[in-house]
Amino acid sequence: MGVQETIDEAGPGRAKFREMKQGTADDWAIIGGEYRAFAKGLPDRVLDHLRLLDGDFGGFPVDRLEHSLQTATRAHRDGRDEQYVVMALLHDIGDTLGSYNHPEVAASIIKPFVSEEVHWICQNHGAFQGYYYFHFLGMDQNARDKFTGHPHYEACRLFCEKYDQSAFDPDYASEPLEFLPKLWATRKVGFLLEQIRLNGENPELRDEVIRLAKKFGLVTPYTSFLAVDDSEFDNRRPRPEPEPRRR
Repeated sequence: MGVQETIDEAGPGRAKFREMKQGTADDWAIIGGEYRAFAKGLPDRVLDHLRLLDGDFGGFPVDRLEHSLQTATRAHRDGRDEQYVVMALLHDIGDTLGSYNHPEVAASIIKPFVSEEVHWICQNHGAFQGYYYFHFLGMDQNARDKFTGHPHYEACRLFCEKYDQSAFDPDYASEPLEFLPKLWATRKVGFLLEQIRLNGENPELRDEVIRLAKKFGLVTPYTSFLAVDDSEFDNRRPRPEPEPRRR
């Protein structure tokens, strides 16, 4: 059997090339369609991976999932917007696969959906968090000083001071993980609407906006008829700190 005959046996939903230089427009139409369908599941895959942190204490007072939830909850209750809270939730998601560079892993995941400042905070929070413990491990406590003068230095310092280093309290009443997918969806919808604004309306982007808006009860230019309680998604509104959780 010749190579071309073998290629031709590929199923109708798969490209037929063995090397990219053999690819055709039909092949890439198949791949593009599969990619778009796959990309829609990104929020669920991210949350599934975040759940791997459940029960992983690594010697800390709380497990890594609780730390992530607590960091995000503190940011949310302090009035931070959706992109910031999503970053706070995912800032340590790289711990499982990027044990030596976890901030860069998380930053790569959120980069398409957040501002340059929020991305920078995520990418560099490791050096800033080290201020609180590096000296106990024979490392440079002031490693963050290499960023002195950077326009986002203070923003990253505040993230670690207010939300990250303080998120190890076993008695803190964090929001459950189920509370946070709406924030991711809100950020994704914002990203899609920006793409539509920049590049013109695309039926696939429009349909994805509508799907997410209906699923999570978001108001958009395509779903403004939905009745939504503003307090559910106005994440800039400061929230009171809860009473300590009793065990």
